[in-house]
Amino acid sequence: MIHSMTGYAAASREFAYGLLNLELRSVNHRYLDLQFRLPDELRAVEPALRETLGAHLTRGKVECRVTFTAAAAGPRAPQLNEELLRQLIVLNARVRSALPDAGGLDASDLLRWPGMIGAEALPVEDLKDACRELLPAVLSEFTAARAREGEKLKQVMLERMAGMERLLAGIMPRIPRVIALYQERLAARLKEAFSAGDDERIRQEVALFATKIDIDEELSRLTAHVAELKRVLANGGAVGKKLDFLMQELNREANTLGSKSADLAVTQAALELKLLIEQMREQIQNIE
Repeated sequence: MIHSMTGYAAASREFAYGLLNLELRSVNHRYLDLQFRLPDELRAVEPALRETLGAHLTRGKVECRVTFTAAAAGPRAPQLNEELLRQLIVLNARVRSALPDAGGLDASDLLRWPGMIGAEALPVEDLKDACRELLPAVLSEFTAARAREGEKLKQVMLERMAGMERLLAGIMPRIPRVIALYQERLAARLKEAFSAGDDERIRQEVALFATKIDIDEELSRLTAHVAELKRVLANGGAVGKKLDFLMQELNREANTLGSKSADLAVTQAALELKLLIEQMREQIQNIE
C-alpha cells in the first residue's frame, strides 16, 4: 500500500471544564517537516508528540494542532493564589524586620496584588495525558486517510501506464517498416546527390543513418521502466522518491524517442507519452 502525503484527522476529549481537540493535517513536502501549534500550558508535551509522529511518518509537511476551549459556565468564585500570598507574607516580614518603622502590607494591598486573584487553574497534567492518549487514535485515522488517497493516486497512475503500454505496443510493429521506407527515400536522395553513383558509399551512409534513427533501444527502456513502476507500486511503502526517479528516466527516453523519430505517427506517440509521464509526475509529488 502506498500513502499520499495529503491527509487530515482529528479527535477530541470533553472535560467538565472544557473541550480538548487534537488534529493532524499534512501536504506534500520533500522531507518530513513537523510543525506544532499548542497552547503555552501544553508545550511540555510536544517532544512526546513529535517522537510518536516521527516514528510513523517519513515525508510530508505535517501540522499537529492542539486547542482547548473552556466550558461555558455561570459566575465562578474568585480563586486566591495561595502560593503568591505565602511569598508576600514572608517578604513583608523580612522588610518589617529590617525596617521596623516601615508600614506593612494590609489585606487590601494583598488582594490588589497582580496575580493574587484569578480563575481556577486548569489541570495541565490531565490535559497533557489526554494529548498523549488522543494522538494514537488520530494518527491511525490520519494514516488511513492517507492510504485511501494513496490508493486513488495508484489507480490514476496505473491508468496512465496502461495508456503508455498501448502507445508502445502501437509503435513497435511500425519500426522495421519505418526504417526500410526511410532507407529507400534517403538512398534515392543520395543517388541524386552523388553524381558518380557510388552504390557502396550510398549503402554505408544509409546504414549509418539508419542506426541513428533506430529507436528499438528507447522502446525497450520505456517498456522496462513501466514494468518497474508497476513493481514498485505493487510493493508499496514509502516509494515517492523511487517513483520520482523513474519519472525522470521515462521522460529522458521519451525525449530521445521524439528526437530520433523519422515517422509522424511515432512523433505523435512520443508527445502523448510525454503528456502521460507529466501527468504521473504531478501525482507522484503527493506520494510519501
